[in-house]
Amino acid sequence: MLEPATRATVSSAAESDTRPALRFLTCGSVDDGKSTLIGRLLYEQNLVFDDHLAALERDSRKHGTTGAEVDFALLLDGLEAEREQGITIDVAYRYFATPRRSFIVADTPGHEQYTRNMATGASNAELAVLLVDARKGLLAQTRRHAIIASLLGIRYAVLAVNKIDLVGYDEAVFARIAAEFAEFAAPLGFKEIRAIPISARLGDNVSATSANTPWYRGGPLLAYLETVNVEEDRAAKPFRMAVQWVNRPNLDFRGFAGTVAGGVLRVGDEIAALPSGRTSTVTAILSAGEAVDAAEAGDAVTVTLADEIDITRGDMLAALRDRPQVADQFAAHLVWMANDRLMPGRSYLMKINHATLAATVTELKHRVDVDTLARLAAKMLSLNEVGVCNLSVARPVAFDAYADSRDTGAFILIDRYTNETVAAGMIDFALRRATNIHHQAITVSKAERARLMHHKPAVLWFTGLSGAGKSTVANLVEAGLHARGLHTLMLDGDNIRHGLNKDLGFAETDRVENIRRIGEVAKLMTDAGLIVLCSFISPFRAERRMVRELIEEGEFIEIFVDAPLEACIARDPKGLYKRALAGEIKNFTGVDQAYERPENPELRLDAGEGAPAALAEQVIELLIARKLW
Repeated sequence: MLEPATRATVSSAAESDTRPALRFLTCGSVDDGKSTLIGRLLYEQNLVFDDHLAALERDSRKHGTTGAEVDFALLLDGLEAEREQGITIDVAYRYFATPRRSFIVADTPGHEQYTRNMATGASNAELAVLLVDARKGLLAQTRRHAIIASLLGIRYAVLAVNKIDLVGYDEAVFARIAAEFAEFAAPLGFKEIRAIPISARLGDNVSATSANTPWYRGGPLLAYLETVNVEEDRAAKPFRMAVQWVNRPNLDFRGFAGTVAGGVLRVGDEIAALPSGRTSTVTAILSAGEAVDAAEAGDAVTVTLADEIDITRGDMLAALRDRPQVADQFAAHLVWMANDRLMPGRSYLMKINHATLAATVTELKHRVDVDTLARLAAKMLSLNEVGVCNLSVARPVAFDAYADSRDTGAFILIDRYTNETVAAGMIDFALRRATNIHHQAITVSKAERARLMHHKPAVLWFTGLSGAGKSTVANLVEAGLHARGLHTLMLDGDNIRHGLNKDLGFAETDRVENIRRIGEVAKLMTDAGLIVLCSFISPFRAERRMVRELIEEGEFIEIFVDAPLEACIARDPKGLYKRALAGEIKNFTGVDQAYERPENPELRLDAGEGAPAALAEQVIELLIARKLW
C-alpha cells in the first residue's frame, strides 16, 4: 500500500496562490501515459486525500493496468467508459499548487476519435506537455497534437519521453526521439521545446531528478513547470474589447459589456466601434458595479460612450489609431472535428468574438499532412484533419490575425442542422479582394421591377429523388403561370449542367457547389422580378437552407415532390437507376448517396399517387393563396 507523504502546509498553498498560474495540457497518442503523469504529480504533491487514495487502490485492482501497483491514471479517468476501456475520452481539468506556483492542467484524450476534445483543452493552455512512449517513438497522433497545439497559439512545449524504464533508461533512445521531434517541430513556431525522460508510473524525473538517468542533467518536469516564463504582455497590445452584451437597464444608461482582450482602456480615450468605424470617447468604465479610471486585458467591464452609436453584440471596441482588420473574407487554418466532412460551398454558422453569423468555406487551399507538414491538394477535410481555407461571412467582422491575438483571431464553425461544433478556426489574414470590392448602388429597385410585372417574385424549389416527377410538375406549373400572364424562368438540373455547371461532377462537394451557384442565379432572377422554378434533386438540407436564406423572407417556397424510391426505380425514365444499381454510376442519390427529406416544406406533393396535372394544380393553388398576383 502506498504511504502518502506529509501533507503540504496551509502556508505553502497560500503562498502559491499569489504566484502566476500556469495553464498547461497533457497530450499525445493513446496509452502514452498522460493521465498517469498527472495522477503521479498530484500524488507527489500530497494532493490525494487518504480516502481517495484508498478508493484508488480498490479501483486499481478492478480497472487498473499496472498489476499490483496503484494506477494513477484512474485519478483522472473518472468516466466508467474510460475505466472500462483504459482510455481518456473527455477533458479532465485539475487544479493544484506548489510553494512556487499554481497550476491548471487539462488532461486530454490521445485517441484519434477524440482529437476535438484535445483541441478544446489546448485552446486556453499556455504550455503543452506532449508525451511519447519511449518504445514507440513519434506517432501520427503525436505529430497531430503538436500541430494543433502550435496552431492554437501554444508557444512552449515539453516533450516528455515516457516509459523510459521500459527501454532500460537508454540514453540513445531518448536522444533519438528528442532529435526527431526537434526536426519535425522546427517549422511549428514553438519558442521553447524542453525534452525530459520520465517514467510517469515510477516517478522518474517527474517531481525529482532520478538516479536512473545520470546522463540527463536538465532537471525534473515539475521544476521546469514551476519556473518557465510564459507570460504575455497583453496590456502592451492595442486595446480590444468584443461587445458581449448591451446593458440598457433604463432610458438614461447604455453601456457595452465585455472582457478586455488586449491593451489598456482609460476614461477619456478615443475608441472606434467596428465594423461600422464610428468613433467616440469613453465617458465611464464600470467594473463590478464600481466606477474605475482604467481597465486592462482580462478585466470584465462595462463601457459608456459620449455618442449614441449603433453597437450590438459581436461588435468590437478598439484603439482609435491601431485598429484590427475588418473584412467579410479571410484565410484561416481549420481543425476539422466532425464525422461529416467539410464541404466547401456549404453554409455553416460561425461564432467569432460573441457574434454568430453565416459563413461559407469558399475554397480549401490545402490539407496539412500531419507526418511531414506537406501541403496536400484536397477537396474536403475529414475528421481530425487540418487544412488552410478561404472563408466568406455574411457581414464584415473585426478581428486580428490569430498569431497576434488568440482572443480576437479565433472562431468555431457550427453545423446549421445539428448544432454540432464542426471546426476550430484560426484566422491568418484578410483577403485583399474583401477590401476592394463594394456594392454598386442600382437606380431601379427590385420592388419597381415587380410592380412592372404585376406579380411578386418568388423561388419555387422542387426537390425530390430522380424520377419523382419534379421537372414534369414544374413544367406544368410554369405553363399554368405563363397562361395567366406571369413572368417566369425555369432552371432544371440537367439543363444547367450543360452550361453553367458543366465543370461539376456528382461528388458531395460538387453537389454542394452546384446548388450554391443555382441559389445565386435564382436570387438574381428574383431581383429581376421573376417567378423562378428550380427543379433539382438537392439532396442535402444544408444547401436547401442556404438558398432559402439567400432569398428574401417569404419568397422561397420549398415543394417536396415525394415519391417512394421503389416507384422511382420502376419509372427510371432516363435509365439512371439501372446503371447506378449495376455500379456504373457512382454517388447516385437514393442508391449510394443519401437523400435528406425536407422536414417542413411549404408543400408536399404525393407523387406516388397523384397525376402530374393534379400535382401542378396544387402548386398553383398555393401560389394563389399566398397572393403572388
